[in-house]
Amino acid sequence: MTVKRVEETLIREVAAILSVDPSTIAPDVPLHELGVDSLSFVELLVVIEKTFDLNLMESGLTKEDFQSIRSLASCISRMG
Repeated sequence: MTVKRVEETLIREVAAILSVDPSTIAPDVPLHELGVDSLSFVELLVVIEKTFDLNLMESGLTKEDFQSIRSLASCISRMG
């Protein structure tokens, strides 16, 4: 899956988790600035595992990979 498609999917999912319009989600803004807290972060992890068929415990993703939707999308697209 391309980085752009992964990014679009993540934007939709984060918007759903935060109950906001996807158009308000900027992919380069840090997740915590978007309003992602510890509970919504766990929800996002579950969505990522299911949507992209990944085992995050074995993925090698780091804290830096989760800085923004854009950085996360880049990492996910490389793994897929």
